[in-house]
Amino acid sequence: MAGALPSSLSLCNSSSLLLSQQNQWSKPTSWVGKINGHFQCNASKKPNFVDQILDYIEGGPKLRKWYGAPDLLPKDGSVPGDEDDPAVEEDKDTVLVSDGDSDIGQMVILTLIVKRMRVKALVKDKRAALEAFGNYVESMEGDPNNQMFLKKALRGVRAIICPNEGFLSKVDSLKGVEHIIYLSQLSAYKAANGIQALVKSNARKLAEQDESILFAMGIPYTIIRAGALENSPGGSQGFSFEEGVAAKGSLSKEDAAFICVEALESVPPAGLVFEVINGENKISDWKQCFMGLIEKAGQ
Repeated sequence: MAGALPSSLSLCNSSSLLLSQQNQWSKPTSWVGKINGHFQCNASKKPNFVDQILDYIEGGPKLRKWYGAPDLLPKDGSVPGDEDDPAVEEDKDTVLVSDGDSDIGQMVILTLIVKRMRVKALVKDKRAALEAFGNYVESMEGDPNNQMFLKKALRGVRAIICPNEGFLSKVDSLKGVEHIIYLSQLSAYKAANGIQALVKSNARKLAEQDESILFAMGIPYTIIRAGALENSPGGSQGFSFEEGVAAKGSLSKEDAAFICVEALESVPPAGLVFEVINGENKISDWKQCFMGLIEKAGQ
């Protein structure tokens, strides 16, 4: 797989869909906007947000037969049948994205959709998520501290992508999950000073807690310690994985989302922690790249 984001997927460069410097999905104002901090589409316009993207990427609705996703979920996003029946078993083929309302969370979700993966997302506003992603994503609104809700959210989930800190500190158990990918900014938080250090103090504490929890959980994990996340276009730059770079450099949010999704294909035997920023190193094969990082971590 190419090391750069496909040009058709780059949210900042695409003529069909742009990510502005204010981090809003930019289309004509009659079609999409940012309301109460959430990305929303005008429900009166068809096709919806994801349909427009997939039409552009796949060459039109007739060429994207897999994306006939309305059969996957009812219109309200609920799962058919008795969801609380413990006898119901599902294949673990779903990726759960925590903090799906966030900018980076939505980028991860979009990347997963384009890669034809089944997606669940924990959100604060289910209606906004449904309007944005429709039936391509099973949006779930609830408290991860609630064991019944967490059990429902984890049903059928093989991997979790945590694009922000805080989720892992809320849950007691993630039994059954096979891989956890955590996008950590701990190195960048530690490098902050002055007023920025004060502003980021709570986020740093949560990141430290999340990483400590992952280390003790016993589930294979990948911690991606990114440099400062920026709203720059992804796919145009290379990368640097040298130790210590995250405290000094930056990483495009698009590239961060892309790396999170690529990490799904390379599950470490126990755990993998690495730093990454945008740099000069172009990656032509991400599986080989992750294999090298895993081997280096095991030395």
